[in-house]
Amino acid sequence: MRFVIVGLVIGAVIGVVLGATVVAPRMKPPVASGEPAPVAEAEGGPAPPVRLPARPFVRPSVQLKMASAFAGEMPHLGELAKRVEREVRQISGGNLDIAFHEPGELVPVDDMFSAVAAGTVDAAFASPGMWGNDVPTLQLFNAIPFGPGADEYLAWFYFGGGRELFEDIYNRRGVHALVCGILVSEASGWFRREINALADLRGLRMRIFGLGGKVLERLGAETNDLPASDIFLAMETGQIDAAEFSMPVVDLSLGFHGLAKHLYFPGWHQPATLLELMINLEKWDGLSSAEQGQIATVCGDNVRQGLSEGAAGQYAALKEMFAAGVEFHRWPPQVLDAMEDAWEDVVSEEAGADAKFRRVWRSLKTFRADYAIWRELSRR
Repeated sequence: MRFVIVGLVIGAVIGVVLGATVVAPRMKPPVASGEPAPVAEAEGGPAPPVRLPARPFVRPSVQLKMASAFAGEMPHLGELAKRVEREVRQISGGNLDIAFHEPGELVPVDDMFSAVAAGTVDAAFASPGMWGNDVPTLQLFNAIPFGPGADEYLAWFYFGGGRELFEDIYNRRGVHALVCGILVSEASGWFRREINALADLRGLRMRIFGLGGKVLERLGAETNDLPASDIFLAMETGQIDAAEFSMPVVDLSLGFHGLAKHLYFPGWHQPATLLELMINLEKWDGLSSAEQGQIATVCGDNVRQGLSEGAAGQYAALKEMFAAGVEFHRWPPQVLDAMEDAWEDVVSEEAGADAKFRRVWRSLKTFRADYAIWRELSRR
């Protein structure tokens, strides 16, 4: 009996040893699909690292070519255009690509609106006032002389009926457009000589954009709308006596401070400027609701970027200009009053000549009359 018990104990011990060394390793659960198999350590050192295969390139399922009115290296304006490309790609996980193209690379800048409408170009980044010769009403979605600042402009656009009017104008021409950036108040312009009286504007040759140019024409100036690339040469050669383009940080990059030393404020002609992303309407309608939402989200964030970066970046530019000998001026009150009176004449004339212009102007004017209550109460 004693030998039987001893035999059973020895058998149990042998069974445990066999189970731990032979059977158990074969009973480990299989490696889950997609997970790297464990590598046993080699004798004398740690196991080599597991190298996963590189993720293959996935071509975006939606690719749009976007022409830009602003060079990619231009501070703020070009940066906001380039930002659309980068942020859309990121927010869509690479599924949607809106490729930035430099001015003139796809079509001439002046032809971008008609090219997007025809589908020759998928999209374009610009400012609505650039198409004011073809569609005068769009000037009211660019910048308003003596008009709303950024907060009031956006309030009207998103909550005062402006957006519906804006989209209707574009949709009728085969384009879907979104506000896709904003500029804070500009400087009023660079002048070779001081402007001390209204008479100093008569005969002045000035580059100025938008409705502000019509105001100065009414006061006797000779105006034109040269593209950014031509302004420096025109000032350098004496073709023009004065020029406005954008905010101090942009003007600094273009070197205007080396040609004229008198910079005037405030920017009465463009207290705030809207930027846009235009997309061919058929292409827009062909996007999924998620893709449309991604583009709208990026454009909305571009507005935030424009407001915050625009306000933050001007002081450093002004300091650099001051160090270079630029003199900052505020308009004489009598000159500014005359400009505002001339604007009232210009906008009345424009509204009388175009029913659609009149409709948008009435909407904005009505909103501003109501908003004035808040504007006055909230001002110090």
